[in-house]
Amino acid sequence: RIKAISYVGTATAGAVSLFDTTTAPITTATYGRSGTTVTITQAAHGLATGDVIGADFGAGTGGTATNGNYAVTVTNSSTFTITDINSGNITAGAAMVYAGRWLLTYDVTAGDTYNNAPFIPQDGVVARYGIYAYMPNVAAVNIYYG
Repeated sequence: RIKAISYVGTATAGAVSLFDTTTAPITTATYGRSGTTVTITQAAHGLATGDVIGADFGAGTGGTATNGNYAVTVTNSSTFTITDINSGNITAGAAMVYAGRWLLTYDVTAGDTYNNAPFIPQDGVVARYGIYAYMPNVAAVNIYYG
């Protein structure tokens, strides 16, 4: 169980995203949203309809899709869709990261170079397979578990 994390940002805005996975997240995918349908593009993704991914979405023109865990519908070898819990239009090409199961994301403001240490309430967050921290523009992260 993940009980808390601490992180130090940089001069550039970033994020700390935790995934429950045994392999590194895919960091080269892009997405767009029309209504509640999010279309994700990733060459040779290797997914099958019904597979579940954990997704962390970057901001795009028109907003940001909702981070979470989603069942996919494969449309071809380089494109699949998910159904977002929110609706709206986001221009295709926004960045995203996905892996086995998304656990949490903390956005880090540009210039936030303090040691932030948010605690996770109650019993924490369960990671079944392994913890992978994706941390663009973040100087350091400590993960506290037990």
